[in-house]
Amino acid sequence: MRVLGLDLGTKTLGVAVSDKTNTLASPLKTIVFQNYNSLLIELKMIIDEYQITDLVLGLPKNMNNSLGFASERSMEFYELLKQKFDLKIHLQDERLSTVEAERILINNGNMRREKRKNVIDSVAAMIILENFLKKESNLNE
Repeated sequence: MRVLGLDLGTKTLGVAVSDKTNTLASPLKTIVFQNYNSLLIELKMIIDEYQITDLVLGLPKNMNNSLGFASERSMEFYELLKQKFDLKIHLQDERLSTVEAERILINNGNMRREKRKNVIDSVAAMIILENFLKKESNLNE
């Protein structure tokens, strides 16, 4: 049983995967896509390869907890995921995940801006997935 974390952007999807114990999350890749059909095909390959049982999609809320345009896009993608995959699909508040990902990459990776741009979405997906795993762990204690 493994969980896949997803950070949806307008042109990219950051992907992170849990370990088999669902304790740790690691960035997997950033998928650049033109349309959701090609994206869903690539996601299917990842789901099969890693034997994924759950998907966690980041839900970008505004700081005042309201939902904006980015949230609507995520909700539409959530519905597509439900139609395409017979998996548990969870929404996870992703406020400030990209800001935190940027901080991690600057402080720990000493990466140049161009290289950070290529991995930031998968690191944000990792943060979304970590937050979900922590929440689930606390519920099961």
